[in-house]
Formats: sequence, C-alpha cells, structure tokens
Amino acid sequence: MQGDEPTSRAEQSEAAEREAAKQRLLAQAEAERVPVEDTTRAVPDRRWRREQR
Repeated sequence: MQGDEPTSRAEQSEAAEREAAKQRLLAQAEAERVPVEDTTRAVPDRRWRREQR
C-alpha cells in the first residue's frame, strides 16, 4: 500500500469529485481567458465600450 493513495471508497469518491471540480474550474477559466494580444487597456472591454456610447 502506498502513502498518499486513497484507501476507502469514500476517499476515492471524494478524490474523484475534487479532480472533477478542478477540471471544471480549469475549463471555465480557459473559456473565460482573454488572449494577451486582445488586451490593450486595464479597463475591461465591456466597461470601455459603455463609455464610448
């Protein structure tokens, strides 16, 4: 038996849930990411457009 490996079903289930949550967060962050080339100001784009109207 190894040191960090979950042993009970509950621990395995928790580990799987944590990993799934981590993957969802990473996917959401990637979807919301704005490429550096598209950022020209410190003000978010939506606010900047509102000021232009």
